[in-house]
Amino acid sequence: MNKQESEHSLFTRLRFVLVNTSSPGNIGSAARAIKTMGFSELVLVNPRFPDAVHEDEAVAFASGALDVLQNARVVGSVEEALQGCNFAAAVSARLREFSPPVVTPRALAGQLSQDIGLNAALLFGNERFGLPNEVVQKCQALINIPANPDYSSLNLSQAVQVLAYECRMTELELRGGPMQTSGDARAPGEVGFQGSSASVAEIEGMFDHLEQALVAIDFLNPDNPKKLMPRLKRMFSRAQLEAEEVNILRGIARQILAPKQAKAGAADKSSDKGEQNG
Repeated sequence: MNKQESEHSLFTRLRFVLVNTSSPGNIGSAARAIKTMGFSELVLVNPRFPDAVHEDEAVAFASGALDVLQNARVVGSVEEALQGCNFAAAVSARLREFSPPVVTPRALAGQLSQDIGLNAALLFGNERFGLPNEVVQKCQALINIPANPDYSSLNLSQAVQVLAYECRMTELELRGGPMQTSGDARAPGEVGFQGSSASVAEIEGMFDHLEQALVAIDFLNPDNPKKLMPRLKRMFSRAQLEAEEVNILRGIARQILAPKQAKAGAADKSSDKGEQNG
């Protein structure tokens, strides 16, 4: 196995997800961008053209990266695109009030490379509208490229290239590139106990469970929720939740809901008995 493609290498743990892409040319250019940096997994969520990977413009712009383009998966939802991932980062020039933690491409690359337990996805939005808030809130990080503040407009494939480059350079330096230091080369994430990171689907399930519990104890008014859940998602996104930690939080929610559900069940039985006696 090529050293670059070893089991724990970021080159095999990172996927690039394009959401609602309009231009087939941008899809082809993105395939070229990630292949030049040693990556290969491309996922398309609801592209404008269902058969975008075979469009002439996509093929032309891929320019030698046809293997990446032709192997790209086309899916119908972000949830499907993130299956198998335990970390997701949204790429956006627009900052949000209740976004996950904002990081630079270089900082994010370092985190992904050092933590070999992360199977990550980088999400890029539509060329004109970017990513919707509900997608950003599913992510554990918001990547903001520190471009020229007077003109920060990047083409989609350019943004893909920046992220792919930073991830490549960080991985090569950490795993044996020219800037690796001698001595103990273990990454910080490999020292001490570390559980497996929770998947995006597990975290979303936890939030649904927690929301039910908060409604049950009247802490959250479902008719007037304000911004409680986005704030909680933002808070937990900073914690890098592990699967066991998600199970603990769901266990707490289950214990909160249990008395309420038992009481409701008893009331139903009492009602049924009254109807039978009547």
